[in-house]
Amino acid sequence: MAKLYFYYSSMNAGKSTTLLQADFNYRERGMRTMVWTAHLDDRDDAGWINSRIGLRKKANLFDDQTDMLADISALHEEAPLDCVLIDEAQFLTKDQVFQLALVCDQLKIPVLAYGLRTDFQAALFPGSAQLLAIADELVELKAVCECGSKSTMNMRVDEKGNPVLAGEQTEIGGNELYIALCRKHFMERLNG
Repeated sequence: MAKLYFYYSSMNAGKSTTLLQADFNYRERGMRTMVWTAHLDDRDDAGWINSRIGLRKKANLFDDQTDMLADISALHEEAPLDCVLIDEAQFLTKDQVFQLALVCDQLKIPVLAYGLRTDFQAALFPGSAQLLAIADELVELKAVCECGSKSTMNMRVDEKGNPVLAGEQTEIGGNELYIALCRKHFMERLNG
């Protein structure tokens, strides 16, 4: 039975690195994969999965209009796929998560989805909420807070390092815009 996996964490836990390693493992064994990432990133490297340690791979792009089941089915009919890997899975829609479940159930292809659990206001992303609800396997990847504890929260900060309390759920950025913190330090900075 093919399973739907959700690998989730705060920022800086190595989600993209872990995805790229899984993709490499499949391909090294002569297996065929299909790799996706969100089309929200409009920086110069859009369409690539980039890890902080320098690994990268070209990927298919999805937005909220992408029919994941149809696109994956079409490629699978050309030549069988052994695995589908999704980066930035928090940006999937609820319907797309159900489509990925059908990829597992009907096409018998495992799907490995990697993403953030919550946004900078500690709210679930729609894709993450649905993956947490229906994935066969949930795997938390660990990141480390500045205190050494496990970080579970993503704090958005301004150019001076002060917490940003309001704004759009999605703002693309890295270490210049977000800090991964444990809940204790997240709450202290919000209330500080």
